[in-house]
Amino acid sequence: MMAYSEDHIALAAEYALGTLDADERAQVEAMMSADKDFTAMVGAWEQKLGALNQMVGSVEPRPEVWEKIRTAVGLSAPQVPLVLPEASPPPPPVASQINETAAPVDASNVIQLSAKVRRWRNVAALTTAIAAALVAMIAVQAFEPDLLPDGLRPKSRTQVAETRIPPPAPTGSAQYVAVLQKEGGSPAFILTVDAATKNFTVRKVGAVAEPGKSFELWLISDKLQRPRSLGVIGGSDFTARPVLASYDSDTINAATFAVTVEQAGGSPDGKPTSAPVYAGKLIESVPPAAAAPSPAR
Repeated sequence: MMAYSEDHIALAAEYALGTLDADERAQVEAMMSADKDFTAMVGAWEQKLGALNQMVGSVEPRPEVWEKIRTAVGLSAPQVPLVLPEASPPPPPVASQINETAAPVDASNVIQLSAKVRRWRNVAALTTAIAAALVAMIAVQAFEPDLLPDGLRPKSRTQVAETRIPPPAPTGSAQYVAVLQKEGGSPAFILTVDAATKNFTVRKVGAVAEPGKSFELWLISDKLQRPRSLGVIGGSDFTARPVLASYDSDTINAATFAVTVEQAGGSPDGKPTSAPVYAGKLIESVPPAAAAPSPAR
């Protein structure tokens, strides 16, 4: 983009403002037709001045408003003619100050200088008006946004207040236990079942597996056609499994839990290969905890 003089910038601003005379407007339009960069500069000034247009509504003031304005500026009463004081005669010229060889003043230079001064005064006033308009627009947006056109109104912001409701206090679920043993013998395993999650834990007490053999736990119920394997009991003291989740509570609570001795790794076909060596039924050992009452509001 080429560099423009101050006169060119001022011409572009006054063209956008609409204060040029016919000859100057013709000059600017000729420059715009030949120079796209100058056209862009004029467009930039028009965009800056758009803020002033948006701030101005199309409301016609009431007649009494005009009358108050006329009174305020002194136009409601007849105007008194302005009388200028008579100028005193100039002192006689001093001979030493007269230079007969001085060149005459070029009137065209005076006219161009006056035009430049006027132009830059207009630009300065225009810049001040834009700044004042922006300040006014910011103030109106902050305090009276409804007075602005739709395009200048600030967008409303919706704030969502999130209220966190504390979760209910956890209630303890019922616990069931079964002692798996031979009839009349000492406990071999203790089976614990959580009523809420249906997870079970087998605690090895006195049983010892033979070499190359495994203990396998079974669920035996009148509701099922055959015993269902609950998996091999591990070699550690505790074995926990979640496999009871596929059975309803009535089936679990009324079932018999039995342990058979199978080959290492458990039954190969999902059926017990020997008679149970230990068995037992669940009894409720810990009742469910009652829910705490809600605090009074």
